[in-house]
Amino acid sequence: MRVVTDFPHAVECRDPVWIPMEDGVELCARLWLPEGAADAPVPAILEYIPYRLRDGSARRDAMHHHYFAGHGYASLRVDLRGSGDSGGVLTDEYLEQELVDGEAILRWIAAQPWCDGKIGMIGISWGGFNGLQLAARRPPELRAVVSVCSTDDRYADDVHYMGGCLLGDNLSWASTMFAYNSLPPDPTIVGDDWREMWHRRLEGSGLWLKTWLEHPHRDPYWQHGSICEDFSRVEVPILAVSGWADGYSNSVKRLVTHLPELCKGLIGPWSHKYPHLGEPGPAIGFLQECLRFWGRWLKGEQTGVEEDPAIRVWMQDSIPPTTSYNHRPGCWVTEPSWPSPNIHHWHLPLAPGRLVLDGERRPDDAEAETIQSPLTCGLFAGKWCSYAAGPDLAHDQREEDGGALVYQSSRLDEELALMGAPEVDLEVTSDRPVAMIAIRLSDVAPDDKATRVTYGLLNLSHRESHETPSPLEPGRRYRVRVKMNDVAQLFPKGHRLRLSLSTSYWPLAWPPPEHVRLTIHPEGSALHLPIRTPRDEDTHVRPFGEPEAAPSIPTTPLETGHHNWYVHRDLAADASTLEVVNDNGIHRLEDSDLEVGTRAVEYYRSRDDDFESIEGETLWERSLTRGDWNVSTVTRTVLSSNAEEFLVHATLDAYEGKQRVFCRCWNVTIPRRLV
Repeated sequence: MRVVTDFPHAVECRDPVWIPMEDGVELCARLWLPEGAADAPVPAILEYIPYRLRDGSARRDAMHHHYFAGHGYASLRVDLRGSGDSGGVLTDEYLEQELVDGEAILRWIAAQPWCDGKIGMIGISWGGFNGLQLAARRPPELRAVVSVCSTDDRYADDVHYMGGCLLGDNLSWASTMFAYNSLPPDPTIVGDDWREMWHRRLEGSGLWLKTWLEHPHRDPYWQHGSICEDFSRVEVPILAVSGWADGYSNSVKRLVTHLPELCKGLIGPWSHKYPHLGEPGPAIGFLQECLRFWGRWLKGEQTGVEEDPAIRVWMQDSIPPTTSYNHRPGCWVTEPSWPSPNIHHWHLPLAPGRLVLDGERRPDDAEAETIQSPLTCGLFAGKWCSYAAGPDLAHDQREEDGGALVYQSSRLDEELALMGAPEVDLEVTSDRPVAMIAIRLSDVAPDDKATRVTYGLLNLSHRESHETPSPLEPGRRYRVRVKMNDVAQLFPKGHRLRLSLSTSYWPLAWPPPEHVRLTIHPEGSALHLPIRTPRDEDTHVRPFGEPEAAPSIPTTPLETGHHNWYVHRDLAADASTLEVVNDNGIHRLEDSDLEVGTRAVEYYRSRDDDFESIEGETLWERSLTRGDWNVSTVTRTVLSSNAEEFLVHATLDAYEGKQRVFCRCWNVTIPRRLV
């Protein structure tokens, strides 16, 4: 990445800046201001997230917001109510209070003498979410949104549930916010009230995991903040961005589809990262793309963004299976509209052990097949949402296919380009009222290595509705369609397609309450692939610039971090554990002389085929130190289940130095309700 220091405008950083809310709470912000804005007001850019601007996202914030200010924008990074140095208590994500505060922030910015009244929002993940959510509320100050790694649908396409199945990342993400919310504000910013503010957070933030488990179906809780409920509410331009290794790539094409006059889409090879920091690469000059977008919609400049194709996509080349990599081979392709007339669908019927290609015959007397997967099917699935922090992508799928029902094609006689969401129609029978099915599409190379390309999940009790699911009638045939994640992928000539079906996919998804055997009837069962025809325009797609950003905050590493995934198998006890280590070590932020420590370890356990042995455990340790001020917190969450209930045990301990100053335990049970 090129670090830029010579900008068109000199930049002043104001810190802290306090933004008053109507109820008297003040939100803390950092403001990067181009020189001369007080005399010649400029448009503003807002990033509004809970990740602690003082010690959490500080290094990234400096890279982005100084860059925008250096190009003539007032750029603000604001901590949500109850996070960082802002007042109040944060009790959940995307609450009505958060959005009301967001509207107040926009009004406050527009009223400042350095702002000309036009504001854009940018954010990744949480900030991408609330940018879309605020756009749907139509505040007059908000003129454009850059939304990265976000979703329009909080139930069906977020970290909590997928196809009605509870995701393992639901526990992981709840534990992340449990740890974030345990930390205090900075005494050098808020003064002597820091301890009282801290204890209000410790007492009041709550156990978010409990709330999310209490809403296993698509209900008003999830509909709030899901702009897919009414896309017509959005009336401002959107730049929607994600990566194929991220958990949020599906929403980009939906946004382009439902907002065709307003939204442009961009999907690269990246994980849950801004594209100029993108891993796996290639990273791109994303901040320059933002300037093109802001220039048109905040300054009225003719930057050409309106002539950009509807969607720009990294078409991924075939690669051997690996759990982490720095660069994903491929090329950029574009489509002028989405859905694209350039995509046609190829239907491959299922026969025992086979995907039937064109010109091949499916046996008329093909017999039904059954599958009852072991609980260990899924140990090599990787993370629902990759952060490129350790080996968190899917491993060689041969590790999983022994516990799956496999359908494989003969060798392809020509290259195949997929672009879109593969789907599978199944005629299926279950022997239990609650069941799930996991479906994987893999690229099988001539050496038999199998790389997962995409996958999908369906809780079969949700076969007709996420709002009102219903149990299966054992022995009855059902026709279901399972949609896999969007993908753009080349399958080379001579490779094979492999479709794998399993009745569990732990720990990526929580298993059903008991053993399930599914019967797959080949008649009426087929794989549907979206096939892209190459376009002449593919040879001259406008190139992106090289990644660049402003300098980050000087940082000194004090203790080295460690990131890894381990699969432990105790053959004597027939016990399996996936251990995920996410240790960022300790570093000192030189601008504030603050030492920050973060370490998380996650364990996902099962034993034999004992469905009551399923358990997820997370342990977080966080610390902040400056001189003789030292605070630390330890949070632990354990989620287990039986046939009827989820069981949550959680603890929170907070320390000043070596003295524990707060301790709380939670023990709750939540009905499973067809999960």
